[in-house]
Amino acid sequence: MRKRGKLSLFVGKGGVGKTTVSAAYAVRETITHPTKPVLLLSTDPAHSLSDVIEQNLSNKVARTKLPRGKLWVWQVDAEEEFRKFLDERRGELLSILESGSIFSKEEIEPFLDATLPGMAEMSALLAIHEALNSRRYAHVVVDTAPFGHTLRLFQLPEQFRRFLAFLEFAGSRDQILAAHFGGVPQSSTHPLIRDWKTIVEGLLAAFQERAEIFLVTTAEEFALNESVRCAEILRASSTPLEIGSVVLNRAVRQRGSCGVCKKRQQATRAAQTLLTENFPNSTVYLGEDSGAPVVGVEGLQAFGAHVFSGKRLTWKPAPPKHAQIKLIRAEWPVLDIPLSMVLGKGGVGKTTISAALGFHTRTKRRAAVEICSVDPAPSLDDVFQTEIGDEAKAVLGDAKFRASEMDSVSAFQSWGAGMKGLIDEGMRSDTTQLHVDLWFERQLFAQLLESVPPGVDEVLAVFRILDLLGERGKRVVLDMAPSGHALELLRMPERILVWTRLLLKTLAAHRKLAVVQDVGVEIARMGQRIRGLVEVLRDSKTSRIYTVMLAETLPDRETERLIRSLKSLELPLGPLFVNRLVMEKDVGRCSRCRRANAWQRVTLSKIRQRFPGMKIFVARNFPAEIAGQKGLRAFTGELWQLA
Repeated sequence: MRKRGKLSLFVGKGGVGKTTVSAAYAVRETITHPTKPVLLLSTDPAHSLSDVIEQNLSNKVARTKLPRGKLWVWQVDAEEEFRKFLDERRGELLSILESGSIFSKEEIEPFLDATLPGMAEMSALLAIHEALNSRRYAHVVVDTAPFGHTLRLFQLPEQFRRFLAFLEFAGSRDQILAAHFGGVPQSSTHPLIRDWKTIVEGLLAAFQERAEIFLVTTAEEFALNESVRCAEILRASSTPLEIGSVVLNRAVRQRGSCGVCKKRQQATRAAQTLLTENFPNSTVYLGEDSGAPVVGVEGLQAFGAHVFSGKRLTWKPAPPKHAQIKLIRAEWPVLDIPLSMVLGKGGVGKTTISAALGFHTRTKRRAAVEICSVDPAPSLDDVFQTEIGDEAKAVLGDAKFRASEMDSVSAFQSWGAGMKGLIDEGMRSDTTQLHVDLWFERQLFAQLLESVPPGVDEVLAVFRILDLLGERGKRVVLDMAPSGHALELLRMPERILVWTRLLLKTLAAHRKLAVVQDVGVEIARMGQRIRGLVEVLRDSKTSRIYTVMLAETLPDRETERLIRSLKSLELPLGPLFVNRLVMEKDVGRCSRCRRANAWQRVTLSKIRQRFPGMKIFVARNFPAEIAGQKGLRAFTGELWQLA
């Protein structure tokens, strides 16, 4: 039997090209070592792997045709994988939970059928475990979700370990109560918990001992800052991890003949220096930007040889035919409703567009504006050039323009501390005639609240939205997480309503306990607030979604899927922003920019055909990062509309 394979994980900020780089690496490894099977696995809920390799993929391992070697590809469907895992262990899990609480199997089971938060991260872990444990592959290459959710992925084994401790405690109710009240404890561990512990220990060992981590970034200041921050978090986490290699993607080494490329060449050199200083023990690779998309096996093979073997990038796809598009001058929109949400694939400039919408509204109107990032890896502090935290603060010297970045972990821990106090007080001595001392239940809740569950970002973001909308007349702008997790957040209010109905139905059987009555009242109130939020989100008079994309092949396809999903959720769509367009007047004689402009024009032409009734704004590509008052004023001083 083959020993467990090598594990390589590609991490980075959204939009830096993780999928392209990881796919190119997997293709190169397969061709270089043709006798060793390679699996390329995508854990990003907003998949673009099928677009990169130009092959239709489902939640099944599929073979990819290469000149030589065996490359398998798996685009993980989070919900399907998590359901499969849960269903296989449903009976045992129900038995453990029933033995550790006042609820019966019949009362607990509906919660296992409801959609649970954090499925993407849990499914990613399970997929990695399955791939390594199958021993079918000599090398497993993982294309991860954007940074914020990948950090959550690496923290999950430790969180899962705490959850297993909770389950073990729950399953040992009789022994623990006997020991607490003077009996003799009998230690035993349920077979299911033993199996899960084995999975967790195996994943921790794989991450710490065998995982090679590739950090992918670009020379953009925002991407570099976030890369350094997240690398520090990885080193300091409960599962400390080191970056083994860094890929500086979309690099420009030759100055070219235009001002934009000259600035990009300077930025590339500065980025190389910064990365060498911050990652002294890591190998730094360069991936050059030719101005054309890298897709298909042939392109990935050439790009992989270029990045990881240092070969010159000679492959270029056939130039597209000249596409006719018409751009007309436009004005930036002024926010005229309470809630605006900015969505898109990672790295397309959501934060910049969010800040620009808020800044322009403050310039034109007197209404107060608050912008909040609910992205686990936020970058508002880079845009506003000041430290932004969980508490809203004034930015750009304007008391009525405020910004915050949601700290979901701190929020959960604060909420958990309050809940512990309420539960402890309510369960210590119930005020009914029963006077039951629910000592075990108090301990059980305490253990459950000690860990931060996966998916807490999406749940708590819902409550942050409710709090933000409390002030009359204020304009709220939400800088959302990358599209896959943003969709999870937008589905969350409906899911919370399902949970509240299930909870109220379950608690009804225990309504004689006063603490259950108190909890029931709170859950009913929460349900009312969530119903109000659902109404706000679906009403075009109170809510609007601005979608952001780049005029590139991969964001184009992902945006089409995103808009289709938003329509299915019956959410009001506002204009579409196409960011960072290389304008013809800026191109000059630069071959790279001419090539990029040609591909962008083709994408814009397709966008106009796909969304005939949608207003499409186009923002010019600025050579410098958009930051501070000066940068935002320049950025909002120019806008175009696709006719």
